[in-house]
Amino acid sequence: MRPSKPGRQSCRLPNFQQVVVMSNYVSKQSDEHGFIAWSDEENAIWSELIARQLSCISGKACDEYMAGLDKLKLPLDRIPQLEEVSKVLRATTGWECAEVPALISFDRFFELLANKKFPVATFIRSKEEFDYLQEPDIFHEIFGHCAMLTNPDFAEFTHIYGKLGLAASKEDRVYLARLYWFTIEFGLMQTPEGLRIYGGGILSSPGETQYAMHSDIPERHMLDVVEVLRTPYRIDIMQPAYFKIEKIHDLFEIAQMDLMALVQTAKSLGLHAPKFPPKQKKAS
Repeated sequence: MRPSKPGRQSCRLPNFQQVVVMSNYVSKQSDEHGFIAWSDEENAIWSELIARQLSCISGKACDEYMAGLDKLKLPLDRIPQLEEVSKVLRATTGWECAEVPALISFDRFFELLANKKFPVATFIRSKEEFDYLQEPDIFHEIFGHCAMLTNPDFAEFTHIYGKLGLAASKEDRVYLARLYWFTIEFGLMQTPEGLRIYGGGILSSPGETQYAMHSDIPERHMLDVVEVLRTPYRIDIMQPAYFKIEKIHDLFEIAQMDLMALVQTAKSLGLHAPKFPPKQKKAS
């Protein structure tokens, strides 16, 4: 599977397509002290990725994300140990990182979020897949998401989302997946200073960062929960539409809504027509 444009970033939660994706990577296991032995080559890849993306998101990431990065103080020359990140998350919002394989079940995914544990796959992309890979790697998980998890509003939204998903039916989870996709992964914020990014799928991808912020191709709508729940998406293309909030506290307010009732409303109204072509089947 390849993106239509370079620089797309794979993410943790698709529209249930990830179930059939086979991982090309093997996650590293930590030792009895929680330490993962990364190679010099793997550390060099992290160093190149973070240097490139820090430059790319300058003036484009929301203030809450940049404040979170300042708290995390991610190393520039090596992959951070999960405990280094977890220590900061626990002190700010009570979250921590959870070491997981490249792909996990949806039950496990929601269970982790419901318990304030953010899944982090312990592998990093290869040089050959520097710009894009199917599976979410440690760079996407930590650089893309963990800075925002230091923010109480974002953290509470993610926690409530996990609890709802854990209790939801398989059919309802498909609708909930769209809410995650258009907020936690691909959310934008319309601030007084201009458009900013808070979604980890954009923040960890140079191509998606430029596309989301500067391209005149995608639509950008103010977020309405029912509209989000009714909007299809594909995991392997640049997004044809994004949804904007005005401030990060909007996510906290969304988390206080009866989201499962809104899911039922969305189901009764039906899905919008996709704004993208169907995925081409591989020739046999």
